[in-house]
Amino acid sequence: MNENNSSVIVYSATWCAFCHAAKDYLDKIGVKYTDLDVEADPKNGQAAVDKSGQRGIPVIDIAGDIIVGFDRPKIDTALKAHNLTT
Repeated sequence: MNENNSSVIVYSATWCAFCHAAKDYLDKIGVKYTDLDVEADPKNGQAAVDKSGQRGIPVIDIAGDIIVGFDRPKIDTALKAHNLTT
């Protein structure tokens, strides 16, 4: 899913299995997000590093809460905290 004006941004790459898992999970629970490919555009990669302080992906920005990797409990907590899911 690639949505504009989203409260959720996923910084990912096409080859990253955990990136696919995170996006599949968000799709499954109906959360809209903007997918930014870090390989296709180096600016996206730099933004992910700037936000997370790390070079790992996925970097998931949920209304300013930064999660590195596919950490489902942290994703669920952040989504609930920002009223993006029930």
